[in-house]
Formats: sequence, C-alpha cells, structure tokens
Amino acid sequence: MDRRQEILLAAEKSFSLFGYKATTMDQVAKIANVGKGTIYTFFSNKEELFQAIVRQMVEEMRRVSEESTIAGASFEVNAHARLMQLLKFRETHQLYVKLIEEEKELRTPMVSEVLASIEEEIIEFVRQKIERGISKGELKPCNSELVAYLLFKSYLALVVDWSKTHDRQLSEEEIAQLLSDTIFSSLLV
Repeated sequence: MDRRQEILLAAEKSFSLFGYKATTMDQVAKIANVGKGTIYTFFSNKEELFQAIVRQMVEEMRRVSEESTIAGASFEVNAHARLMQLLKFRETHQLYVKLIEEEKELRTPMVSEVLASIEEEIIEFVRQKIERGISKGELKPCNSELVAYLLFKSYLALVVDWSKTHDRQLSEEEIAQLLSDTIFSSLLV
C-alpha cells in the first residue's frame, strides 16, 4: 500500500472516530505512522484530505448500490434494491454515521456542505438510472431530476424518519408496496 492510501485510511479512521471538527492533521499523522509533513506532500489541508475521503465513500456507495442490482429485474425492483442499499449504507458506514451525528449536534459548516453534496450525488445517480429507464421504454418520460429527488426523499422518510414519530419501523416489503402503489405506478409504462 502506498503512503497516500495509508494516509487516507488513517484519516478515514480519525474522521470516523472523532468527526471532522475534532480531527487534526497531527492525529492523522499519528494513526498513519508518518510525519505531518508527509501528509502535506499529498494534501494541502484538512479540507482537501476530507474531500478525498468523501469521494472514496461516494464511490463505495455507488459500487454497493450497483452490486444490489438484480439482472433481468424490472426498473422498479432494481430502483428499490439500489435505494434501500444506499440507505443501509448511510445507516451503517461508520464515517457517514459520524458525519450525520456531527451535523445534528455541532452544525459544522464543512460537514453540512459534504452531506448536501453526497445527497446531490445520490440524486444524480438515481436521475441517471431514471433516464436510462426512460430510454429503454420502461418509464414514461418525466422530469428525471424531480422524480429522482422525490424517490430518494420518499425512501429516506420511510426508512429513516418514519420510526422517529411512530411506534415501529416499516418493513422493506411495506415500503416497496407503498411506493409501488404510488410513485412507481405513475412512472411505469
């Protein structure tokens, strides 16, 4: 493993444990077992290092989502699988969880910006899948950006927010059925 990758792994560990605000370049250097100057040969500051880690996390999210695709399945089935996988990633990835906590508790501007950019990346990913579904004739023509936003926010609300105000979590089957009867029924050809 090269030095740059060692630094990225150490930084991810530090940001996951301490959050963005509390992580220092000294901590990252100590975890990576390198001098602080070595970090600066690859990254000009903490923000650049953080952005590099976030880019890696977004790529991992895409990969995990794509791996949930079921060959030969309908657009609806694959959209559901991909969105559920993205939300599972969001709830289980240590760095993502820490960023959400820090944003809620401290409202760190950099973390708020990063979480917003991750959401934009997810919506763009979904938009591209919708465009592909339209071009294949699986979906009716629509405003793919708005529909991507609606789908992501609907899944987020049902998977994450519902149980905060209700006595139970919705099952994946309940979510799939509800969205099939509403959003997907109006989209599918």
